[in-house]
Amino acid sequence: MIDKAAFVDGFISAKRNLKRQRGYRYMSYTALYRKFRPGEFDDVKGQDHIVTTLKNQIKAERIGHAYLFCGTRGTGKTTVAKIFAKAVNCENPIDGSPCGECEMCKAIASGASMNVIEIDAASNNGVDNIREIREEVAYRPTNGKYKVYIIDEVHMLSIGAFNALLKTLEEPPEYVIFILATTEAHKIPITILSRCQRYDFKRISIETISDRLKELMEKEKVEVEERAIRYVAKAADGSMRDALSLLDQCIAFYLGQRLTYDHVLEVLGAVDTDVFSRLLRQILKRDVANVLEIVEELVMQGRELTQLTNDFTWYLRNLLLAKTSDNMEEVLDVSAENLQQLKEEAEMVETGTLLRYIRIFSELSNQMRYAVQKRILLEVALIKLCKPQMETNTDSLLDRIRVLEEKLESGEFATPNSESIVYVPEREILKPKEKPKLEKAIPEDIKEVVKNFRAIVNEASGLLKGYLKGAKLSLGGEDKLLVVLPDELSAEFVSQEPHKKELIDLIEERIGKTVTLEVRSMEEGRRFEESFVDIEKVVRMEITIEDD
Repeated sequence: MIDKAAFVDGFISAKRNLKRQRGYRYMSYTALYRKFRPGEFDDVKGQDHIVTTLKNQIKAERIGHAYLFCGTRGTGKTTVAKIFAKAVNCENPIDGSPCGECEMCKAIASGASMNVIEIDAASNNGVDNIREIREEVAYRPTNGKYKVYIIDEVHMLSIGAFNALLKTLEEPPEYVIFILATTEAHKIPITILSRCQRYDFKRISIETISDRLKELMEKEKVEVEERAIRYVAKAADGSMRDALSLLDQCIAFYLGQRLTYDHVLEVLGAVDTDVFSRLLRQILKRDVANVLEIVEELVMQGRELTQLTNDFTWYLRNLLLAKTSDNMEEVLDVSAENLQQLKEEAEMVETGTLLRYIRIFSELSNQMRYAVQKRILLEVALIKLCKPQMETNTDSLLDRIRVLEEKLESGEFATPNSESIVYVPEREILKPKEKPKLEKAIPEDIKEVVKNFRAIVNEASGLLKGYLKGAKLSLGGEDKLLVVLPDELSAEFVSQEPHKKELIDLIEERIGKTVTLEVRSMEEGRRFEESFVDIEKVVRMEITIEDD
């Protein structure tokens, strides 16, 4: 009888040899983040609080049955999970770390061990997938002490899948360990969270990432400028994996050459701080034409506008820190010459003006993610910086006063020689809208949501919770729940698919039913009651107190 696997392997090998004979070359390059993935706890950088705890658990044999690893991408969640899986199964652990030499360590490292099962919840998120796990845990591991299930992106599991996992997670066999990894812990049901030991992976500092990149570049024998490494570390935003991927990209572009700071800027589509200095000086002069010329110059150079927006926001932040404190060398993370330049430019601009600039560009950063015409948005934001009269915010009004004071001091205002007559057309009188009325009774599902809405809001995550606190409820066509926000910015944020879905899921969890909802914003210059029926008031009026 022919061994099918052996036959297939032989066929592939023969095919490769034939291609080699015909001149084909096979490349076996491994990406840096894969090549230098830590194989033991001591190699993990920036997560000492987690590594120490896990090592102590292994040494004391106080190993839990369920762990939850939370944190942003590229901070080491899956890597630590794999090292932990090796350590608990290692035949000769050293100070809580795997030895890396025994058969179990080698098998797990190569991916050949049946004791470590990795599951991607993004593509295996159904009830059936979890039922398979429940059936598998009944069997003891053939080798080693523990079966370790690593479920990545666990927040992607369906509600049914979470429910199916619940019982197994609560009382697994003594030889089973579950490690759940996620970037969005707030989406995991509280019933799951309460059964896990939670570990929050922090963003890795620029200094730690830089040191690691220098160490690896020495091993790779690649010459890299220190400024270039620090910029890559900064651009990675606390993710070691992102830093290695970006550095890999830059090295590939300038293969065989010394990697300089300018090379990194070019590959990543970033902008040197000197350009930001030029841009700021033109903004302070309120020279719109020159500001737009600089934008044109950057666009023609192929600079990425979202990156430009983020970097300029960061530059403004550095200016604010340099202006408000004298001892910011460590926090600012810039060279001595750049720090001196920052301090000089900080003296040229008022603190209130800087805060306005940062606000406008922070709002722009959010808009840029989903924008098609990014250049137009950027140009409008820069014109706003030059022309504070375009806005009605308090900080803009203060900036306008400062502009007027400067003009008065410079004598730009001149007394007119003759009177001028200005014709002001009559404004169209806004006719008050007819007060809206409910055409039919409020459905019971909607009433339940209204009664529990403030409690639902308190369970929402971060910014969503803040925006929803100002929301009012009304009823739309086809029995839709209308969530009305006070302004367009709030409505735009809540209506984004992940935020809207989170709200729908919270409602479903609270009342046990799915409700169709629509997000709207109030009309400018009108009160909520002029356009919508406040169903919260209606529901409260329907609640009667019975006498004893």
